Amino acid sequence: MSEITVHVDGTPRRLTVDTRTTLLDALRERLGVTSPKKGCDHGQCGACTVLSGGRRVLSCLTLALTQDGARVVTAEGLAARGQGAGGQRSDDGLHPVQRAFIDCDAFQCGYCTPGQVVSAVGMLDEFARGWPSAVTEGTRPPELDRAEVAERMSGNLCRCAAYVNIVPAVQRAAAESGPAAPGAEVAE
Repeated sequence: MSEITVHVDGTPRRLTVDTRTTLLDALRERLGVTSPKKGCDHGQCGACTVLSGGRRVLSCLTLALTQDGARVVTAEGLAARGQGAGGQRSDDGLHPVQRAFIDCDAFQCGYCTPGQVVSAVGMLDEFARGWPSAVTEGTRPPELDRAEVAERMSGNLCRCAAYVNIVPAVQRAAAESGPAAPGAEVAE
């Protein structure tokens, strides 16, 4: 057993974990943070996606012990901050990506939605940094077209097949947030 401190959604949380405890189990079962979902428990569906240090991670494959001192952001934390790139706040307290998912009806049953939203926030930060994806052509900066969004979100599965609305929601959030400074979406 080891004692760790994880900053979850801006709040330091201290807990004792077994060396085999995943970040997902620590969040859900030990800390009561239920927005990351246990979908496949094998890193194949993305329902458990969180941001750790501003990067997307699959919490079902990440050992909690490795997150000692880390800053972890879940969908709950995004809503609590309600802030997008450049620091703009939404009137309803939602993050711009969450607002875009609602406005574009980018969910059905909602089970995968927290992971989809967190992944979208992380991928928009990656995009703002100019990181290429597998479909980015040449050496010029990528464009956020349908193929680019679909590729960057491909690690998140939706059993209800809401993809037709997820891609436009991500594009809308990017357009409404404006230019992002590197890390602006995920900074604590």
